[in-house]
Amino acid sequence: MTRVTGEPSGAGDAGSARSAGGVVPPAERGATRIADRVVAGIAAQAAREALGHLPPDVARPHTGVEVRHGTARVRVVLELDYPCDVGGRCAAVRRRVAERVEELAGRRVTEVAVRVERLHLVPPHGAAQGRTR
Repeated sequence: MTRVTGEPSGAGDAGSARSAGGVVPPAERGATRIADRVVAGIAAQAAREALGHLPPDVARPHTGVEVRHGTARVRVVLELDYPCDVGGRCAAVRRRVAERVEELAGRRVTEVAVRVERLHLVPPHGAAQGRTR
């Protein structure tokens, strides 16, 4: 006589990798590889978030990453409006990029190098346009 159970064939074997709850233990599940370009995309988005609103003629931040042994080194190239607190804005970009890469990609960030490639002069609010006498 054949016995029918609700378990798939081999699920109840002693040699199975599944635990008593039917779940594969974490150490035996494998690994997820996150591509460097994904980490670079996360860093670029984080830099945009840190900068907030920029004038339309300002280019979006560009990033490059080097990932080794679970750590990341990030390079960010950006343009800023001017006048502004350049050092403060760069520090905000460093913090945000490091936080988001660690949070979303699980990579410890050892360095975030920020290079300001261009400053865009923004006239003060309410300043006259054109020639004045």
